[in-house]
Amino acid sequence: MKKIAIIHDWLTGMRGGEKVLEIFCELFPDADIFTLIHVRGSVSKIIEERRIRTSFLQKIPLARERYRSFLPLFPLAIEGFDLRGYDVVVSSSHCVAKGVLTSPATIHICYCHTPMRYVWEQYNTYFGDGKKGPVSRFLMPAIAHYLRMWDVASSNRVDYFVANSHNVANRIKKHYKRTAEVIHPPVDCSLYTPADTHKEGDYYLMVSAFAPYKRIDIAVGAFEKLGLPLIIIGGGQEEEQIRKMAKKHVTCIGWQSSETLRDYYRGCKALIFPGEEDFGIVPLEAQACGKPVIAFAKGGVLETVRGLFPYSETTPETAQKQPESPTGVFFQEQTEESLMKAVKFFEQHTNLFDPLAIRRNAEGFDCQIFKEKFKRHVERLCNGRDV
Repeated sequence: MKKIAIIHDWLTGMRGGEKVLEIFCELFPDADIFTLIHVRGSVSKIIEERRIRTSFLQKIPLARERYRSFLPLFPLAIEGFDLRGYDVVVSSSHCVAKGVLTSPATIHICYCHTPMRYVWEQYNTYFGDGKKGPVSRFLMPAIAHYLRMWDVASSNRVDYFVANSHNVANRIKKHYKRTAEVIHPPVDCSLYTPADTHKEGDYYLMVSAFAPYKRIDIAVGAFEKLGLPLIIIGGGQEEEQIRKMAKKHVTCIGWQSSETLRDYYRGCKALIFPGEEDFGIVPLEAQACGKPVIAFAKGGVLETVRGLFPYSETTPETAQKQPESPTGVFFQEQTEESLMKAVKFFEQHTNLFDPLAIRRNAEGFDCQIFKEKFKRHVERLCNGRDV
């Protein structure tokens, strides 16, 4: 039996990456978990029950509350783990987890959610004009340059990349000059199921961390102007700002349990997804409950949502992409106005969306499919040895 270590960037809440980590815990029940920071009780029982080892950042005051402020120290922290004695390392990385140091005999397989988004595609979203104070704006260009060089250099420590989408596989090829197998993340279709009796919802729903690139501000602004009810489940670094924007028609209710979240999915008209996501498990959870998705037409949703383009915005190119069994609506510009057009189009064409067809689309990404694909892939990479 091979000794396995799982590396995860940080454990501070249950988001898409942590749901993938849960599956890794099931696939490799004896594996140890290494992570930069662990906020106890913030993740699911299956993760909390594992032996979790943290970096020196865990002991720094305020690091658990403001861990992103310590971004320049992340490479040093991840390189500090002693992984001698492990035969296989599986890193679950969207920041620095892939940069761990391993022995030549160790097989390192990285499940990459994205190359470090903070310094590549989303740099201006996080650190552009007006995002940070004058000191951060002065220092960040040099820090980002260092982190980009480290990110590329540390990619050579990975033996095999697995990308969570073709979208991310293209980023890996662009930034790291490496190829990656694509295995889409899982959605729990046994938990997220349609209601016993279908009924039209009376609100729209967002489920999201309050991070800059999620573009929750677009949804809040659009629904306040539309005068339609929007419920937002989630929290995070921009929570105070978003709550101030929410007036009469938008309600923020914080993070909820999986069972409560399922009830909100079942009761909504549609899920609103205005950010550009690497992959995005949330749209699949909504579809597993038979609910359509209104999404910005870029990133991972192009692989998980069969979206209609509003007829008023249809071009010869988009006309060829109009699906016969749609599971959602796309909008083409990341603006309030474009989202509002998509919502108005959806309101006028709700009859085009079949809950059973929407559910079937999500079933193609079920947990069991992910488990089987990833386990077979790891076994193949390890030359068929029992891992």
